[in-house]
Amino acid sequence: MEWWRGAVLYQVYPRSFQDSDGDGVGDLQGLIRRLDHIADLGVDGIWLSPVFASPMKDFGYDVSDYCAIDPLFGTMDDFDALVAGAHARGLKLIIDQVYAHTSDAHDWFRASRQDRTNDRADWYVWADARPDGSPPNNWQSVFGGAAWTWDARRGQYYMHNFLASQPQLNVRHPRVQDALLAVTRFWLGRGVDGFRLDAINFAIHDAALTDNPPDPRPGPRTRPFDFQLHLHNQSQPEIPAFLERLRQLAETYGDRFFVAEVVGAEAEAEMHAFTRGGDRLHSAYGFNYLYARALTSELVAETVARWPGAEGEGWPCWTFSNHDTPRVASRWAAGRDPDAVARLAMLLLMSLRGNVFVYQGEELGLPQAEVPFERLVDPEAIANWPLTLGRDGARTPMPWTADAPYGGFSVTEPWLPMDPQHLARAVTIQQADSESMLALTRRLIALRHERPALRHGRITMLEATGPRLVFRRDHEGQSLICALNLGDTALDWIPPEEGRVITGVNGGERSAGHLPPLSGQIVDLSS
Repeated sequence: MEWWRGAVLYQVYPRSFQDSDGDGVGDLQGLIRRLDHIADLGVDGIWLSPVFASPMKDFGYDVSDYCAIDPLFGTMDDFDALVAGAHARGLKLIIDQVYAHTSDAHDWFRASRQDRTNDRADWYVWADARPDGSPPNNWQSVFGGAAWTWDARRGQYYMHNFLASQPQLNVRHPRVQDALLAVTRFWLGRGVDGFRLDAINFAIHDAALTDNPPDPRPGPRTRPFDFQLHLHNQSQPEIPAFLERLRQLAETYGDRFFVAEVVGAEAEAEMHAFTRGGDRLHSAYGFNYLYARALTSELVAETVARWPGAEGEGWPCWTFSNHDTPRVASRWAAGRDPDAVARLAMLLLMSLRGNVFVYQGEELGLPQAEVPFERLVDPEAIANWPLTLGRDGARTPMPWTADAPYGGFSVTEPWLPMDPQHLARAVTIQQADSESMLALTRRLIALRHERPALRHGRITMLEATGPRLVFRRDHEGQSLICALNLGDTALDWIPPEEGRVITGVNGGERSAGHLPPLSGQIVDLSS
């Protein structure tokens, strides 16, 4: 069985993991120092957010050199030491690759914008103005405003789905694809075990630049981007062919793993398209849970139903928190105990079919941090304040030591503030407590590895009514039942007579004929 199938991967947001040089920003040497913490969780590997050369206008997701480490994070020698250190501990290392856009400081874009005839003139998406001087079409940027910026040197607009400093690569161009494949080859040659492909469904646009239609569906709209159906600026049918080229290259390096991030209203269909068969990506994840404001049995049942395990179907991946969304302990709490919500969420995450990502601090049950307006750095949060939650509250530094300055993250004021409520959940405090969230996370990850039904098995929904969620996991003679109470009052629940409760949270570990509020248990029918 492939190492990645059913694996647990730990996301490191390096700016906020551990600072080693006293500048208030996390770095590669800091991550190396904390590798034992990650290995002790029992995870299979690390997903490392970008550490490449960048002006940092979008904190590394605006790459100015795909094959260089930004000095903020260290050197290429540091990166090589990280790879070696991870592998020595049995950890795989997958890294972010941002193939839909670059920074406007990238040499490719600097050449492209000089004129309309240079060697890289068509490596980005350029278009003439309309007769009245307005942008070529009505496409909107995710971060607000038109997805087009005028450039006087070429006398044209260039496209950007995100910040104006993140020009859109013309990934439908074969030479651009070749250049990106060369980047892929560079990092695979340095020993990385795979890639997480950032917003890959934004990689190719409609060549005719057709206007997007308005979105007729009701819903909150806090940005111009939310008013459209994104039929033409993203999600084009040529994307899978590019992914096939990436997969072909990956196969020449052996057991590598490529996972796509897929954003948008049609993410499920694209996840299937990007992973179908054996010649595209290994896995993909969408925002089914990341954008969910509440955890409901209907949400889980609907998501499970979309991945039935049919012949030729790809392998899904799930995550409840990451660097782009509010932390799950707060997002699903709705006024309830965030610690109880964190425990229940971790039990569910480790019970789902597919790969799973654990975001740094999730193993501590960290709630969303409070970041005052004057300390915000996220361009989306600042532009849309206070209507969007922003991303800074999920990106604050890891609390390592409760009584050390800045929680042991740094010896100086960090780039984002340390939330005092996080210090009470610091690693040093939880390390000494066998009943802590950290200890629970380790136990649940170990259980997922010990029970093939959790890691590889099929999933069958038994009940998803109101707060009651019950499903079954089966694999090669092993059968488990996962029963959860997502609500605020106790539910009657008697496990099958032939079963044995092997773990649980918030009182669910005790089989007493009911499930307490926000509790869950896993029952082994085969022991």
